[in-house]
Amino acid sequence: MREIYVEDWLLLEEETLKKLHLNSPPGGWFPALQLLSWVITESNLPWGNLFLSPHLKRILIYKSWSWDPINIIHPAILPTLTSIISTLPTSSLELMSVDEGEPTASWAYFKDLLSSFILRCGPSFTDYNFSVPLSDAALDHLIHLPHLRTWRIHGPPPTYPISSLPLVFPPLRELTLAEGAACGWLQLLRRLEGGTSTTQGVTPLSKTKESLKVLDIEDTSDINIDPSFISTIQCFRNLVRLSADDWYHHEYDNGKCKFKLNNDHVTEFAMALTQLESLLLGYPCSENTCLTTVACLLPISVHCSRL
Repeated sequence: MREIYVEDWLLLEEETLKKLHLNSPPGGWFPALQLLSWVITESNLPWGNLFLSPHLKRILIYKSWSWDPINIIHPAILPTLTSIISTLPTSSLELMSVDEGEPTASWAYFKDLLSSFILRCGPSFTDYNFSVPLSDAALDHLIHLPHLRTWRIHGPPPTYPISSLPLVFPPLRELTLAEGAACGWLQLLRRLEGGTSTTQGVTPLSKTKESLKVLDIEDTSDINIDPSFISTIQCFRNLVRLSADDWYHHEYDNGKCKFKLNNDHVTEFAMALTQLESLLLGYPCSENTCLTTVACLLPISVHCSRL
């Protein structure tokens, strides 16, 4: 068996699960398992280890809809979930994704645990999506994974001294900057792009500039959409989707416009990102003080013909 989907409607008697646990053969019940999609419920959580395999490549974890979103992880079950995550096999792991719903304070409990988990992941790892800030060591480990493709980041980047630059970013395809991540990571990307090139003209972002297709910025509370922003973004010339979508903070903008571009900036932007198919750069502020006019749509339509 290669794939298992544990859904919240899957009802197994506790005695059945106990028997499976007590009579588990060497190597477990699913020694060839490569994909585990697991909807965590209070009834199946204690038996999570039954579904593990040393050959797991993809792990998708969801919360049950039966749980109140405000109390996603009850403190009483944190130790059990901790035990399972700490024993997850990583030798062949490619993807780890946890859809935890609304963020809650209890997820901070997992920072050290998830950081330790990431440090065990090897070069096969390609996708990470979990709304928990990681330690500097874990972030640095992810940056140096050679095949990382998808990365959702919460929190600021590690603090790198000038002497440690340049880093070499992996060939990311999708990058999401979530809560607390935008300002610090955009600054780091700006530093890396301005770093010293090698004799072959390779920069720390050379791989990422070619590979990056999707950039989603979910929290713009600490940045403006201004010339500094676009000068950082427009080096990723193969972007297909760019989104700076932060409706929550827009609701509380107090009339302060975060969009600082004029028509000339937009023209420069459109000429650089000709592959765009989807573009969202925020919402109108309540004072309607935007510096662009309808004329900026012309260069966008000319240069971004796939939009």
